[in-house]
Amino acid sequence: MSTPARVLLALAAGAVLGLALAAWDQPLALRIADIVQPIGRLWLNALQMTVVPLVAALVVVGINAASDAAASGRTARVAMAVFAILLTVCGAFAALASPAFLSLMPRDDSLVTAFRAAIQAPETLPDAPGFGEWLVTVIPSNAIAAAAASAMLPLVVFSMFFGFALTRLEPERRTRMLELVRSIGDTMIVIVRWVLWAAPLGVFALVFAVCARVGLGMLSALAYYILLQCALYVAITLLMYLVAVLFAGERLGRFAAALLPVQAIAASSQSSLASLPVMIDSARVRLGYPLAVTSLVLPMAVSLFRIASPVQYLSVAVFIAWMYGIDLTAAQLAVAVGLSVVISMGSVGLPGQVSFMTTNMPVTQAMGLPVEPLGVLLAVDTIPDVFATVANTTADVAATGVVARRTGHVPGAAEEAAP
Repeated sequence: MSTPARVLLALAAGAVLGLALAAWDQPLALRIADIVQPIGRLWLNALQMTVVPLVAALVVVGINAASDAAASGRTARVAMAVFAILLTVCGAFAALASPAFLSLMPRDDSLVTAFRAAIQAPETLPDAPGFGEWLVTVIPSNAIAAAAASAMLPLVVFSMFFGFALTRLEPERRTRMLELVRSIGDTMIVIVRWVLWAAPLGVFALVFAVCARVGLGMLSALAYYILLQCALYVAITLLMYLVAVLFAGERLGRFAAALLPVQAIAASSQSSLASLPVMIDSARVRLGYPLAVTSLVLPMAVSLFRIASPVQYLSVAVFIAWMYGIDLTAAQLAVAVGLSVVISMGSVGLPGQVSFMTTNMPVTQAMGLPVEPLGVLLAVDTIPDVFATVANTTADVAATGVVARRTGHVPGAAEEAAP
């Protein structure tokens, strides 16, 4: 049985047992929740301990991978620009749409208070610093201290400086350093996979404690979260059709028909990599994009470009802020959008559940929000992940069309569509 399936079973078991025990004997449910809650917290701590070295390694490697790709020619440079623009646009869309969506949902303050207690999240959060104070902390005076304090934004800024500086070294020394950085990142991923092996136990403990303390209200809050994620993914999928029509010169019906087999594979496999052969076939045969473009841009897109990532990071952070009754400022949301673009281009090769924790934590922490709710949100991420994969593959093909047009290739030419 796959890890997502085991996690969903653990989620269901924890919710059913927690609710049933709370209905039967509330004091007993609370005592058992006190016993199992540290197990869930221990599991979440084990995930958190890998975030700092993993994020730093991913940013450095991602910058160098993007630099290598851009150096390979004009088509690759145009592709990188298209990826960055689309990621930023979709991140900004999520930053605006998520608060608007959640403002329509009823929010129960008593439920939020009980939820905080159930996951042992802090009752109050520190006040957001003023703009001047915040600006001073963006560039760390001590990168090691920033890492030790889990100050993710200064850490990412330092990693970006380090990554760009590394591109200026001679190839031999750069290769040796990149190999070391990749090894650190790969080692952290191994540890995360070990921790995720225990995910059913950790999720069961977290969800049991929450449902035993909060009751059915918690399930309604999770339903809002799932609905928010799915709605945003569907919206950006539709946005990619508009991008294809306006910037790739596609006809809507033709583009939609070509995407149907791609989206079917994406929804069933929940893997952009598994959908790559069908994407290449649809792009070349059905849409007529030249081999020179599809053979370069689509593998790049699968490796460096996942349109749903900034949407996920922003919506998760906004949902946690909504749960806490916090109004995020425009500056916080703008920082989160930029940070989400940087992190998403370095982490797209990670498995879904690995990337959920290691990429959402930096954005959530950078906005001054508690990370404790992430363990519960991870448990239900499998459901909206279907819509996320469909959005990613749709964006991959749409971006390929934009690159084909911007580099002077005319889609639909019969001679270029030959297999």
